[in-house]
Amino acid sequence: MEALLKKHAEKIRFIIVGGANTALDFGILFLLTFLGMDKIVANYFSTGFALIFSFFANKSFTFKHQSGNAKKQFILFLVITLIGLWIIQPIVIWGVTSLLAPYVPNEAINLFIAKLIATVASLIWNYILYSRIVFKKLPVETEEK
Repeated sequence: MEALLKKHAEKIRFIIVGGANTALDFGILFLLTFLGMDKIVANYFSTGFALIFSFFANKSFTFKHQSGNAKKQFILFLVITLIGLWIIQPIVIWGVTSLLAPYVPNEAINLFIAKLIATVASLIWNYILYSRIVFKKLPVETEEK
Protein backbone atom coordinates (compact mmCIF):
# COMPACT_ATOMS: atom_id res chain seq x y z
CA MET A 1 0.00 0.00 0.00
CA GLU A 2 2.84 2.39 0.90
CA ALA A 3 4.53 1.77 -2.47
CA LEU A 4 1.25 2.47 -4.26
CA LEU A 5 0.79 5.75 -2.38
CA LYS A 6 4.38 6.77 -3.10
CA LYS A 7 3.98 5.91 -6.80
CA HIS A 8 0.87 8.09 -7.08
CA ALA A 9 1.85 10.82 -4.59
CA GLU A 10 1.77 13.57 -7.22
CA LYS A 11 -1.74 12.59 -8.35
CA ILE A 12 -2.89 12.43 -4.74
CA ARG A 13 -1.50 15.91 -4.07
CA PHE A 14 -3.23 17.14 -7.27
CA ILE A 15 -6.52 15.73 -5.99
CA ILE A 16 -6.03 17.46 -2.62
CA VAL A 17 -5.29 20.81 -4.29
CA GLY A 18 -8.14 20.20 -6.72
CA GLY A 19 -10.52 19.51 -3.84
CA ALA A 20 -9.56 22.72 -2.06
CA ASN A 21 -9.73 24.63 -5.31
CA THR A 22 -13.10 23.14 -6.17
CA ALA A 23 -14.52 24.02 -2.74
CA LEU A 24 -13.29 27.59 -3.19
CA ASP A 25 -14.69 27.75 -6.73
CA PHE A 26 -18.08 26.25 -5.78
CA GLY A 27 -18.37 28.46 -2.69
CA ILE A 28 -17.77 31.64 -4.65
CA LEU A 29 -20.00 30.49 -7.55
CA PHE A 30 -22.97 29.72 -5.33
CA LEU A 31 -22.49 32.84 -3.19
CA LEU A 32 -22.49 35.05 -6.27
CA THR A 33 -25.50 33.32 -7.87
CA PHE A 34 -27.34 33.52 -4.52
CA LEU A 35 -26.65 37.27 -4.59
CA GLY A 36 -28.26 37.43 -8.06
CA MET A 37 -25.34 37.25 -10.46
CA ASP A 38 -25.79 35.31 -13.73
CA LYS A 39 -24.39 31.76 -13.42
CA ILE A 40 -21.92 32.11 -16.33
CA VAL A 41 -20.60 35.49 -15.13
CA ALA A 42 -20.34 34.14 -11.58
CA ASN A 43 -18.40 31.16 -12.93
CA TYR A 44 -15.83 33.51 -14.48
CA PHE A 45 -15.31 35.22 -11.12
CA SER A 46 -15.18 32.02 -9.07
CA THR A 47 -12.78 30.28 -11.42
CA GLY A 48 -10.58 33.37 -11.74
CA PHE A 49 -10.06 33.60 -8.00
CA ALA A 50 -9.48 29.85 -7.70
CA LEU A 51 -6.97 30.01 -10.58
CA ILE A 52 -4.55 32.20 -8.64
CA PHE A 53 -4.68 29.88 -5.63
CA SER A 54 -4.25 26.87 -7.91
CA PHE A 55 -1.04 28.08 -9.58
CA PHE A 56 0.81 28.56 -6.33
CA ALA A 57 -0.55 25.39 -4.71
CA ASN A 58 0.25 23.23 -7.75
CA LYS A 59 3.70 24.70 -8.29
CA SER A 60 4.86 24.35 -4.70
CA PHE A 61 2.80 21.45 -3.33
CA THR A 62 1.54 19.21 -6.14
CA PHE A 63 4.46 19.20 -8.55
CA LYS A 64 7.10 20.54 -6.11
CA HIS A 65 8.56 22.50 -8.99
CA GLN A 66 11.26 24.88 -7.77
CA SER A 67 13.11 25.50 -11.02
CA GLY A 68 12.17 27.08 -14.31
CA ASN A 69 11.00 30.48 -15.36
CA ALA A 70 8.04 31.27 -13.06
CA LYS A 71 6.71 33.92 -15.47
CA LYS A 72 6.69 31.46 -18.39
CA GLN A 73 5.14 28.79 -16.16
CA PHE A 74 2.40 31.16 -15.04
CA ILE A 75 1.59 32.17 -18.62
CA LEU A 76 1.38 28.51 -19.72
CA PHE A 77 -0.62 27.67 -16.59
CA LEU A 78 -2.93 30.59 -17.28
CA VAL A 79 -3.58 29.64 -20.91
CA ILE A 80 -4.21 25.96 -20.08
CA THR A 81 -6.37 26.78 -17.07
CA LEU A 82 -8.40 29.47 -18.83
CA ILE A 83 -9.20 27.11 -21.68
CA GLY A 84 -10.37 24.55 -19.13
CA LEU A 85 -12.26 26.98 -16.93
CA TRP A 86 -13.55 29.64 -19.28
CA ILE A 87 -14.13 27.64 -22.46
CA ILE A 88 -14.62 23.97 -21.49
CA GLN A 89 -16.55 24.62 -18.25
CA PRO A 90 -19.08 27.13 -19.62
CA ILE A 91 -19.78 24.87 -22.61
CA VAL A 92 -20.32 21.89 -20.30
CA ILE A 93 -22.41 23.96 -17.84
CA TRP A 94 -24.57 25.32 -20.66
CA GLY A 95 -24.96 21.89 -22.26
CA VAL A 96 -25.68 19.97 -19.08
CA THR A 97 -28.09 22.56 -17.63
CA SER A 98 -29.91 22.65 -20.97
CA LEU A 99 -30.13 18.86 -21.12
CA LEU A 100 -31.20 18.49 -17.48
CA ALA A 101 -33.70 21.39 -17.37
CA PRO A 102 -36.72 19.27 -18.36
CA TYR A 103 -35.77 16.59 -15.81
CA VAL A 104 -34.31 18.66 -12.95
CA PRO A 105 -36.49 21.75 -12.51
CA ASN A 106 -34.55 23.00 -9.46
CA GLU A 107 -31.99 25.43 -10.94
CA ALA A 108 -29.55 25.12 -8.03
CA ILE A 109 -29.43 21.31 -8.26
CA ASN A 110 -29.18 21.52 -12.06
CA LEU A 111 -26.26 23.98 -11.78
CA PHE A 112 -24.55 21.85 -9.11
CA ILE A 113 -24.67 18.74 -11.32
CA ALA A 114 -23.48 20.70 -14.36
CA LYS A 115 -20.66 22.38 -12.42
CA LEU A 116 -19.54 19.03 -11.00
CA ILE A 117 -19.33 17.48 -14.48
CA ALA A 118 -17.61 20.60 -15.86
CA THR A 119 -15.11 20.53 -13.00
CA VAL A 120 -14.18 16.90 -13.64
CA ALA A 121 -13.66 17.67 -17.35
CA SER A 122 -11.40 20.64 -16.60
CA LEU A 123 -9.45 18.79 -13.87
CA ILE A 124 -8.54 16.01 -16.30
CA TRP A 125 -7.54 18.59 -18.93
CA ASN A 126 -5.47 20.51 -16.37
CA TYR A 127 -3.57 17.57 -14.87
CA ILE A 128 -2.53 16.20 -18.24
CA LEU A 129 -1.29 19.55 -19.52
CA TYR A 130 0.23 20.80 -16.25
CA SER A 131 2.29 17.65 -15.83
CA ARG A 132 3.41 17.53 -19.46
CA ILE A 133 3.91 21.22 -20.22
CA VAL A 134 3.85 23.63 -17.26
CA PHE A 135 5.58 21.65 -14.49
CA LYS A 136 7.30 19.09 -16.69
CA LYS A 137 10.06 17.22 -14.89
CA LEU A 138 13.42 18.42 -16.15
CA PRO A 139 16.58 16.33 -16.40
CA VAL A 140 18.67 16.64 -13.22
CA GLU A 141 21.48 18.56 -14.90
CA THR A 142 19.02 21.10 -16.35
CA GLU A 143 17.38 21.73 -12.96
CA GLU A 144 20.69 22.65 -11.36
CA LYS A 145 21.47 25.47 -13.84
